[in-house]
Amino acid sequence: MDLGLLYEFDVPQPWAGEHPWGQRTAERAAYRDNIEQIVLADKLGFEAVWLVEHHFRENRSHMPCNEVVLGALSQITERIKLGFGVALMPHEFIHPARVAEKVATVDVLSRGRAIWGMGRSTPMEQQAFGVDIPNSKEKLKAAARTVVGMWEQEYYEEDSEFLKFPKRMVTPKPYQFPHPPAWMAASTESSAQMAGENGCGLLCFSIMQPIARLKQVIDTYREAQKAAAPLTSVHTNKVGVYTLVHCAETRDDFATNRLWESMWWWYKGLAEFHLKWEMAHLTPEQQAQAFPLMSARAKGEFDITEFDREDMVIVGTPEECLEKLLRYEEIGVDQLLCYVNFGYLPHDAIMKSIELLGTRVIPELKKRGSSGLAAGLEKGIREAELSVTQKNWSKTPEAAV
Repeated sequence: MDLGLLYEFDVPQPWAGEHPWGQRTAERAAYRDNIEQIVLADKLGFEAVWLVEHHFRENRSHMPCNEVVLGALSQITERIKLGFGVALMPHEFIHPARVAEKVATVDVLSRGRAIWGMGRSTPMEQQAFGVDIPNSKEKLKAAARTVVGMWEQEYYEEDSEFLKFPKRMVTPKPYQFPHPPAWMAASTESSAQMAGENGCGLLCFSIMQPIARLKQVIDTYREAQKAAAPLTSVHTNKVGVYTLVHCAETRDDFATNRLWESMWWWYKGLAEFHLKWEMAHLTPEQQAQAFPLMSARAKGEFDITEFDREDMVIVGTPEECLEKLLRYEEIGVDQLLCYVNFGYLPHDAIMKSIELLGTRVIPELKKRGSSGLAAGLEKGIREAELSVTQKNWSKTPEAAV
Protein backbone atom coordinates (compact mmCIF):
# COMPACT_ATOMS: atom_id res chain seq x y z
CA MET A 1 0.00 0.00 0.00
CA ASP A 2 1.16 3.52 -0.85
CA LEU A 3 0.68 6.67 1.19
CA GLY A 4 -0.76 9.72 -0.50
CA LEU A 5 -2.20 13.01 0.72
CA LEU A 6 -5.59 14.66 0.38
CA TYR A 7 -5.85 18.42 0.70
CA GLU A 8 -8.92 20.63 0.88
CA PHE A 9 -7.12 23.80 2.01
CA ASP A 10 -9.27 24.19 5.10
CA VAL A 11 -9.48 27.66 6.63
CA PRO A 12 -10.89 27.13 10.14
CA GLN A 13 -13.16 29.72 11.64
CA PRO A 14 -13.34 31.92 13.60
CA TRP A 15 -11.10 34.23 11.61
CA ALA A 16 -9.07 36.92 13.36
CA GLY A 17 -10.73 40.13 12.28
CA GLU A 18 -13.85 41.39 10.55
CA HIS A 19 -14.57 41.08 6.85
CA PRO A 20 -12.72 41.54 4.54
CA TRP A 21 -9.36 41.04 6.24
CA GLY A 22 -10.06 38.13 8.58
CA GLN A 23 -10.88 35.72 5.77
CA ARG A 24 -8.17 36.98 3.43
CA THR A 25 -5.43 36.72 6.03
CA ALA A 26 -6.48 33.21 7.02
CA GLU A 27 -6.69 32.03 3.40
CA ARG A 28 -3.24 33.40 2.59
CA ALA A 29 -1.74 31.51 5.52
CA ALA A 30 -3.57 28.31 4.60
CA TYR A 31 -2.32 28.33 0.99
CA ARG A 32 1.25 29.12 2.10
CA ASP A 33 1.38 26.41 4.77
CA ASN A 34 -0.38 23.70 2.75
CA ILE A 35 1.96 24.13 -0.20
CA GLU A 36 5.00 23.96 2.10
CA GLN A 37 3.65 20.71 3.55
CA ILE A 38 3.12 19.16 0.10
CA VAL A 39 6.64 20.10 -1.00
CA LEU A 40 8.01 18.30 2.08
CA ALA A 41 5.88 15.24 1.31
CA ASP A 42 7.32 15.15 -2.21
CA LYS A 43 10.83 14.95 -0.79
CA LEU A 44 9.85 12.17 1.66
CA GLY A 45 8.38 9.70 -0.79
CA PHE A 46 4.60 10.17 -0.66
CA GLU A 47 3.02 8.65 -3.76
CA ALA A 48 0.48 11.33 -4.65
CA VAL A 49 -1.29 14.44 -3.50
CA TRP A 50 -4.98 14.85 -4.34
CA LEU A 51 -6.54 18.30 -4.33
CA VAL A 52 -10.30 18.70 -4.12
CA GLU A 53 -12.52 20.97 -6.18
CA HIS A 54 -15.19 22.55 -3.99
CA HIS A 55 -17.14 25.76 -4.38
CA PHE A 56 -18.76 28.06 -1.81
CA ARG A 57 -17.55 26.02 1.17
CA GLU A 58 -17.18 27.95 4.39
CA ASN A 59 -14.55 27.02 6.95
CA ARG A 60 -13.44 23.96 4.98
CA SER A 61 -12.37 23.37 1.38
CA HIS A 62 -11.33 26.82 0.16
CA MET A 63 -10.12 25.09 -3.01
CA PRO A 64 -12.23 25.87 -6.11
CA CYS A 65 -9.36 25.86 -8.64
CA ASN A 66 -7.31 22.74 -8.05
CA GLU A 67 -5.78 22.95 -11.53
CA VAL A 68 -4.09 26.24 -10.64
CA VAL A 69 -2.53 24.85 -7.47
CA LEU A 70 -1.55 21.59 -9.18
CA GLY A 71 0.09 23.61 -11.94
CA ALA A 72 2.08 25.55 -9.35
CA LEU A 73 3.05 22.32 -7.57
CA SER A 74 4.27 20.84 -10.85
CA GLN A 75 7.09 23.39 -10.82
CA ILE A 76 8.20 23.02 -7.20
CA THR A 77 7.92 19.24 -6.77
CA GLU A 78 9.83 16.48 -8.54
CA ARG A 79 8.17 13.08 -8.21
CA ILE A 80 4.88 13.17 -6.33
CA LYS A 81 1.85 12.49 -8.53
CA LEU A 82 -0.65 15.33 -8.84
CA GLY A 83 -4.25 14.24 -8.46
CA PHE A 84 -7.45 16.02 -9.38
CA GLY A 85 -9.46 14.89 -6.41
CA VAL A 86 -11.76 15.56 -8.23
CA ALA A 87 -12.62 17.47 -11.40
CA LEU A 88 -16.38 18.11 -11.36
CA MET A 89 -17.63 16.65 -14.64
CA PRO A 90 -21.34 17.36 -15.34
CA HIS A 91 -21.57 19.84 -18.21
CA GLU A 92 -23.20 22.60 -16.17
CA PHE A 93 -20.09 22.82 -13.98
CA ILE A 94 -17.69 23.12 -16.86
CA HIS A 95 -17.42 22.40 -20.59
CA PRO A 96 -15.64 19.07 -21.23
CA ALA A 97 -13.08 20.91 -23.37
CA ARG A 98 -12.00 22.87 -20.31
CA VAL A 99 -11.52 19.63 -18.34
CA ALA A 100 -9.43 18.21 -21.19
CA GLU A 101 -7.35 21.37 -21.34
CA LYS A 102 -6.65 21.78 -17.63
CA VAL A 103 -5.83 18.12 -16.85
CA ALA A 104 -3.59 17.84 -19.91
CA THR A 105 -1.82 21.10 -19.04
CA VAL A 106 -0.97 19.86 -15.54
CA ASP A 107 0.22 16.59 -17.08
CA VAL A 108 2.52 18.42 -19.50
CA LEU A 109 3.86 20.79 -16.84
CA SER A 110 4.58 17.88 -14.47
CA ARG A 111 6.00 15.63 -17.21
CA GLY A 112 3.39 12.93 -16.77
CA ARG A 113 2.46 13.10 -13.09
CA ALA A 114 -1.23 14.04 -13.39
CA ILE A 115 -4.02 11.76 -12.15
CA TRP A 116 -7.55 12.45 -13.34
CA GLY A 117 -10.19 12.02 -10.67
CA MET A 118 -13.78 12.80 -11.58
CA GLY A 119 -16.95 13.40 -9.62
CA ARG A 120 -20.43 14.97 -9.48
CA SER A 121 -20.24 16.91 -6.19
CA THR A 122 -23.20 17.40 -3.82
CA PRO A 123 -26.61 19.11 -4.14
CA MET A 124 -25.44 22.41 -2.64
CA GLU A 125 -22.90 22.94 -5.43
CA GLN A 126 -25.02 21.27 -8.10
CA GLN A 127 -27.93 23.62 -7.39
CA ALA A 128 -25.70 26.70 -7.53
CA PHE A 129 -24.45 25.71 -11.00
CA GLY A 130 -27.86 24.56 -12.23
CA VAL A 131 -26.79 20.94 -12.65
CA ASP A 132 -29.38 18.51 -13.98
CA ILE A 133 -29.12 16.29 -10.88
CA PRO A 134 -31.21 13.29 -12.11
CA ASN A 135 -28.97 13.01 -15.19
CA SER A 136 -25.70 13.89 -13.46
CA LYS A 137 -24.34 10.32 -13.55
CA GLU A 138 -24.96 10.01 -17.28
CA LYS A 139 -23.53 13.46 -17.87
CA LEU A 140 -20.39 12.58 -15.92
CA LYS A 141 -19.83 9.51 -18.09
CA ALA A 142 -20.64 11.36 -21.30
CA ALA A 143 -18.26 14.20 -20.41
CA ALA A 144 -15.50 11.69 -19.60
CA ARG A 145 -15.88 10.04 -23.01
CA THR A 146 -15.75 13.48 -24.62
CA VAL A 147 -12.56 14.40 -22.76
CA VAL A 148 -10.85 11.18 -23.85
CA GLY A 149 -11.90 11.80 -27.46
CA MET A 150 -10.46 15.29 -27.32
CA TRP A 151 -7.16 13.89 -26.08
CA GLU A 152 -6.90 11.01 -28.52
CA GLN A 153 -8.16 12.60 -31.73
CA GLU A 154 -6.26 15.30 -33.59
CA TYR A 155 -9.53 17.11 -34.27
CA TYR A 156 -12.67 16.40 -32.26
CA GLU A 157 -16.35 17.05 -32.94
CA GLU A 158 -19.54 15.86 -31.28
CA ASP A 159 -23.28 16.08 -31.83
CA SER A 160 -24.89 14.24 -28.92
CA GLU A 161 -27.67 14.54 -26.38
CA PHE A 162 -25.56 16.62 -24.00
CA LEU A 163 -23.08 18.42 -26.27
CA LYS A 164 -22.90 20.16 -29.63
CA PHE A 165 -19.24 20.78 -30.40
CA PRO A 166 -17.78 21.78 -33.79
CA LYS A 167 -14.61 20.26 -35.18
CA ARG A 168 -11.69 21.69 -33.24
CA MET A 169 -8.15 20.77 -32.21
CA VAL A 170 -8.07 20.61 -28.42
CA THR A 171 -4.65 21.50 -27.01
CA PRO A 172 -2.43 20.48 -25.35
CA LYS A 173 -2.51 16.71 -25.52
CA PRO A 174 -1.52 14.91 -22.30
CA TYR A 175 2.08 13.98 -21.57
CA GLN A 176 1.03 10.43 -20.65
CA PHE A 177 -0.11 8.19 -23.48
CA PRO A 178 -2.91 7.67 -24.14
CA HIS A 179 -3.90 9.81 -21.14
CA PRO A 180 -3.65 10.07 -17.32
CA PRO A 181 -5.34 7.28 -15.32
CA ALA A 182 -8.97 7.93 -14.40
CA TRP A 183 -10.46 7.62 -10.93
CA MET A 184 -13.99 8.21 -9.69
CA ALA A 185 -15.24 9.54 -6.34
CA ALA A 186 -17.71 7.31 -4.48
CA SER A 187 -19.22 7.24 -1.00
CA THR A 188 -21.78 4.44 -1.31
CA GLU A 189 -21.78 0.88 -2.60
CA SER A 190 -23.84 1.91 -5.64
CA SER A 191 -21.38 4.63 -6.65
CA ALA A 192 -18.46 2.27 -5.96
CA GLN A 193 -20.11 -0.22 -8.29
CA MET A 194 -20.35 2.49 -10.93
CA ALA A 195 -16.62 3.21 -10.60
CA GLY A 196 -15.81 -0.50 -10.91
CA GLU A 197 -18.10 -1.13 -13.86
CA ASN A 198 -16.45 1.73 -15.72
CA GLY A 199 -12.88 0.59 -15.02
CA CYS A 200 -11.96 3.66 -12.96
CA GLY A 201 -9.99 3.83 -9.74
CA LEU A 202 -12.09 4.24 -6.60
CA LEU A 203 -11.76 7.28 -4.32
CA CYS A 204 -13.70 7.01 -1.05
CA PHE A 205 -13.39 7.75 2.66
CA SER A 206 -13.35 5.86 5.95
CA ILE A 207 -14.26 8.61 8.40
CA MET A 208 -17.46 7.81 10.30
CA GLN A 209 -17.69 4.26 9.02
CA PRO A 210 -16.00 1.20 10.54
CA ILE A 211 -13.41 -0.67 8.52
CA ALA A 212 -15.84 -3.61 8.14
CA ARG A 213 -18.30 -1.27 6.41
CA LEU A 214 -15.55 0.15 4.22
CA LYS A 215 -14.60 -3.39 3.21
CA GLN A 216 -18.11 -3.95 1.88
CA VAL A 217 -17.76 -0.91 -0.37
CA ILE A 218 -14.37 -2.11 -1.62
CA ASP A 219 -15.65 -5.66 -2.20
CA THR A 220 -18.54 -4.27 -4.25
CA TYR A 221 -16.06 -2.30 -6.32
CA ARG A 222 -13.77 -5.29 -6.92
CA GLU A 223 -16.71 -7.46 -7.94
CA ALA A 224 -17.86 -4.84 -10.44
CA GLN A 225 -14.34 -4.64 -11.86
CA LYS A 226 -14.58 -8.29 -12.99
CA ALA A 227 -16.89 -7.32 -15.83
CA ALA A 228 -15.66 -3.75 -16.32
CA ALA A 229 -16.22 -1.94 -19.59
CA PRO A 230 -13.65 0.88 -19.21
CA LEU A 231 -15.10 4.34 -19.63
CA THR A 232 -11.71 5.67 -20.71
CA SER A 233 -8.72 4.25 -22.58
CA VAL A 234 -6.87 3.47 -19.35
CA HIS A 235 -8.28 0.69 -17.18
CA THR A 236 -7.58 1.38 -13.49
CA ASN A 237 -8.37 -1.13 -10.74
CA LYS A 238 -7.15 0.55 -7.55
CA VAL A 239 -8.71 1.79 -4.33
CA GLY A 240 -7.78 5.06 -2.65
CA VAL A 241 -9.27 5.85 0.76
CA TYR A 242 -8.86 9.05 2.72
CA THR A 243 -9.12 9.62 6.44
CA LEU A 244 -7.78 11.98 9.09
CA VAL A 245 -4.14 11.15 9.88
CA HIS A 246 -1.80 12.53 12.51
CA CYS A 247 1.52 10.99 13.51
CA ALA A 248 3.47 12.14 16.57
CA GLU A 249 6.47 10.97 18.54
CA THR A 250 4.21 10.35 21.52
CA ARG A 251 0.51 10.56 22.28
CA ASP A 252 1.40 13.15 24.90
CA ASP A 253 1.76 15.57 21.96
CA PHE A 254 -1.93 15.23 21.08
CA ALA A 255 -3.05 17.73 23.71
CA THR A 256 -0.41 20.28 22.70
CA ASN A 257 -1.33 19.86 19.04
CA ARG A 258 -5.09 20.15 19.80
CA LEU A 259 -5.68 16.88 17.95
CA TRP A 260 -8.98 15.80 19.53
CA GLU A 261 -10.36 19.32 19.29
CA SER A 262 -9.36 19.43 15.63
CA MET A 263 -10.99 16.08 14.94
CA TRP A 264 -14.25 17.25 16.47
CA TRP A 265 -13.96 20.47 14.43
CA TRP A 266 -13.87 18.33 11.30
CA TYR A 267 -16.97 16.33 12.20
CA LYS A 268 -18.91 19.31 13.58
CA GLY A 269 -18.07 21.43 10.54
CA LEU A 270 -19.19 18.66 8.20
CA ALA A 271 -22.45 18.26 10.08
CA GLU A 272 -23.23 21.97 10.32
CA PHE A 273 -22.50 22.52 6.63
CA HIS A 274 -24.77 19.72 5.48
CA LEU A 275 -27.53 20.65 7.90
CA LYS A 276 -27.44 24.27 6.70
CA TRP A 277 -27.08 23.77 2.96
CA GLU A 278 -28.17 20.27 2.02
CA MET A 279 -30.54 19.01 4.72
CA ALA A 280 -32.48 22.14 5.67
CA HIS A 281 -35.63 20.58 4.17
CA LEU A 282 -35.51 17.63 6.57
CA THR A 283 -37.36 17.49 9.87
CA PRO A 284 -35.34 17.98 13.09
CA GLU A 285 -35.71 14.24 13.75
CA GLN A 286 -34.30 13.35 10.32
CA GLN A 287 -31.45 15.80 10.77
CA ALA A 288 -30.60 14.30 14.15
CA GLN A 289 -30.58 10.84 12.57
CA ALA A 290 -28.19 12.00 9.85
CA PHE A 291 -25.63 13.32 12.36
CA PRO A 292 -26.37 11.51 15.65
CA LEU A 293 -23.02 12.36 17.21
CA MET A 294 -23.91 16.05 17.45
CA SER A 295 -26.59 15.50 20.08
CA ALA A 296 -24.68 12.62 21.69
CA ARG A 297 -21.63 14.84 22.14
CA ALA A 298 -23.80 17.62 23.62
CA LYS A 299 -25.18 15.15 26.13
CA GLY A 300 -21.73 13.84 26.97
CA GLU A 301 -22.55 10.44 25.46
CA PHE A 302 -19.87 10.41 22.74
CA ASP A 303 -16.11 10.49 23.10
CA ILE A 304 -14.24 11.72 19.99
CA THR A 305 -11.43 9.23 20.72
CA GLU A 306 -13.87 6.51 19.63
CA PHE A 307 -12.88 7.31 16.04
CA ASP A 308 -9.34 6.31 16.99
CA ARG A 309 -10.32 3.10 18.77
CA GLU A 310 -12.40 1.97 15.79
CA ASP A 311 -9.59 2.81 13.31
CA MET A 312 -11.85 5.26 11.46
CA VAL A 313 -8.91 7.65 11.72
CA ILE A 314 -5.18 6.96 11.84
CA VAL A 315 -3.47 8.74 14.72
CA GLY A 316 -0.65 7.72 17.00
CA THR A 317 3.06 7.08 17.07
CA PRO A 318 4.76 5.84 13.88
CA GLU A 319 4.43 2.26 15.13
CA GLU A 320 0.73 2.70 15.93
CA CYS A 321 0.05 4.37 12.59
CA LEU A 322 1.78 1.53 10.74
CA GLU A 323 -0.31 -1.03 12.59
CA LYS A 324 -3.52 0.79 11.64
CA LEU A 325 -2.41 1.23 8.03
CA LEU A 326 -1.83 -2.48 7.66
CA ARG A 327 -5.47 -3.07 8.63
CA TYR A 328 -6.50 -0.87 5.73
CA GLU A 329 -4.16 -2.78 3.44
CA GLU A 330 -5.75 -6.06 4.51
CA ILE A 331 -9.20 -5.00 3.28
CA GLY A 332 -7.89 -4.02 -0.16
CA VAL A 333 -6.80 -0.38 0.06
CA ASP A 334 -4.04 0.39 -2.47
CA GLN A 335 -3.41 4.00 -1.45
CA LEU A 336 -4.23 5.64 1.87
CA LEU A 337 -4.80 9.36 1.34
CA CYS A 338 -3.66 11.10 4.50
CA TYR A 339 -5.80 14.10 5.43
CA VAL A 340 -3.11 15.67 7.60
CA ASN A 341 -4.15 19.33 7.69
CA PHE A 342 -7.41 19.75 9.58
CA GLY A 343 -8.79 21.89 12.34
CA TYR A 344 -6.42 23.69 14.68
CA LEU A 345 -3.33 21.52 14.23
CA PRO A 346 -0.27 23.82 14.19
CA HIS A 347 1.70 23.99 10.97
CA ASP A 348 4.87 22.71 12.64
CA ALA A 349 2.98 19.72 14.08
CA ILE A 350 1.68 18.85 10.61
CA MET A 351 5.18 19.14 9.16
CA LYS A 352 6.42 16.81 11.92
CA SER A 353 3.61 14.36 11.16
CA ILE A 354 4.58 14.30 7.48
CA GLU A 355 8.23 13.83 8.44
CA LEU A 356 7.47 10.87 10.71
CA LEU A 357 5.23 9.25 8.11
CA GLY A 358 7.85 9.76 5.42
CA THR A 359 10.90 8.61 7.37
CA ARG A 360 9.50 5.88 9.60
CA VAL A 361 6.22 4.62 8.15
CA ILE A 362 6.63 4.73 4.35
CA PRO A 363 9.94 2.77 4.45
CA GLU A 364 8.25 0.04 6.50
CA LEU A 365 5.33 -0.13 4.06
CA LYS A 366 7.74 -0.40 1.13
CA LYS A 367 9.77 -3.07 2.92
CA ARG A 368 6.66 -5.13 3.62
CA GLY A 369 5.47 -4.58 0.06
CA SER A 370 8.75 -5.85 -1.35
CA SER A 371 8.64 -8.87 0.94
CA GLY A 372 5.08 -9.59 -0.14
CA LEU A 373 5.98 -9.26 -3.82
CA ALA A 374 8.98 -11.54 -3.39
CA ALA A 375 6.85 -14.09 -1.54
CA GLY A 376 4.23 -13.93 -4.28
CA LEU A 377 6.83 -14.47 -7.00
CA GLU A 378 8.37 -17.35 -5.07
CA LYS A 379 4.96 -18.96 -4.64
CA GLY A 380 4.22 -18.50 -8.35
CA ILE A 381 7.52 -20.15 -9.32
CA ARG A 382 6.86 -23.09 -6.98
CA GLU A 383 3.37 -23.57 -8.39
CA ALA A 384 4.69 -23.41 -11.96
CA GLU A 385 7.44 -25.93 -11.19
CA LEU A 386 4.94 -28.23 -9.51
CA SER A 387 2.61 -27.98 -12.49
CA VAL A 388 5.40 -28.88 -14.93
CA THR A 389 6.52 -31.79 -12.71
CA GLN A 390 2.99 -33.18 -12.50
CA LYS A 391 2.53 -32.94 -16.27
CA ASN A 392 5.83 -34.72 -16.92
CA TRP A 393 5.02 -37.38 -14.33
CA SER A 394 1.63 -38.09 -15.95
CA LYS A 395 3.41 -38.87 -19.24
CA THR A 396 5.66 -41.61 -17.80
CA PRO A 397 4.83 -45.33 -18.39
CA GLU A 398 4.49 -45.85 -14.63
CA ALA A 399 1.82 -43.16 -14.44
CA ALA A 400 -0.23 -44.95 -17.11
CA VAL A 401 -0.38 -48.24 -15.14
